[in-house]
Amino acid sequence: MLYMAPFQGITTDVFREVYTRHFTGISKLFTPFYTQIDKAKTLRTKKTALSKTSHNGVNVIPQVLSKNADEMKLFATFCSDLGFKEINWNLGCPFPRVANKQRGSGLLPHAEKIDSILEKLMPALPLQLSVKCRLGYHSPDEIFRLLPIFNKYPLTELIVHSRLGVQMYKGEVNLNAFADIVKLSDIKTCYNGDIFSKENFSDIQKRFPGVNIWMLGRGLLADPFLPMRIKEKNIDDNEVLIIRRYVDDLYYAYRQKMNDKPVAINVMKEFWSYLSLSFDNPVKVFGKIKKAKNFDDYEDGVRFAFEQHKWIGNGGTRLAFHKSTGD
Repeated sequence: MLYMAPFQGITTDVFREVYTRHFTGISKLFTPFYTQIDKAKTLRTKKTALSKTSHNGVNVIPQVLSKNADEMKLFATFCSDLGFKEINWNLGCPFPRVANKQRGSGLLPHAEKIDSILEKLMPALPLQLSVKCRLGYHSPDEIFRLLPIFNKYPLTELIVHSRLGVQMYKGEVNLNAFADIVKLSDIKTCYNGDIFSKENFSDIQKRFPGVNIWMLGRGLLADPFLPMRIKEKNIDDNEVLIIRRYVDDLYYAYRQKMNDKPVAINVMKEFWSYLSLSFDNPVKVFGKIKKAKNFDDYEDGVRFAFEQHKWIGNGGTRLAFHKSTGD
């Protein structure tokens, strides 16, 4: 099975709806993390973004960023009432503004706190809970102190991005540590990190033949066909036509969602920072779109990309050399 990784500001409800309309191969869609969920009033503001439990038949898993069991229970109840069957706990976000508050990967060094949260939370949960984490924040030793704790509870899945929090998205993934996790985990384990192409996936899959769940992040954003390539699904010969329709569909969906406010352009710029990597000259393609100040500029930039440059796909392979943000 292949999962779509959560990206703050990108994999919104609008993105998930449009993506699954054009591409297949994904089994679960993880939302960007939700915070400020400690009161019923603030939770109600999230209702629109969580109005769909699935997009075109693909289940949505809301993700929560928290270090408070009561807050997580409130969010879980809210999601359950909306029809969701599972939520995901973010113990992986590496960004300092999050980690410095002992949230995301910043909570991983504190095994006793994680144990206390799960001990209080699990008996009160109205739905299933999965965990997405890193190897640790400072050291891989952290995940090995946590595994006996995770194994105590009926977690649905353990999704591991095989890097440390302090690495952000730089350096190599630690496949040796992940191999040890698979041996020691009693929980269904999913691999996440640096799957950029079909060939790349095949190499990692051979290393872990017992793993059958994989999460795709930056590679999928750079090449939306990546899940289909991995699953060897038939792809229309005219990839560029599909991509163009996808890009336009997403653009107009965001314009509609944002009432034609220019902020829709900023969302599309973030999206194009990845997609441009699948064109023959990413710097020129993204440079033109990045400079857009209004809708006309943006549309000119998109025409420039498709009329003056070649779609080559597999843009995720370039991400191996440009690891700065991502899944």
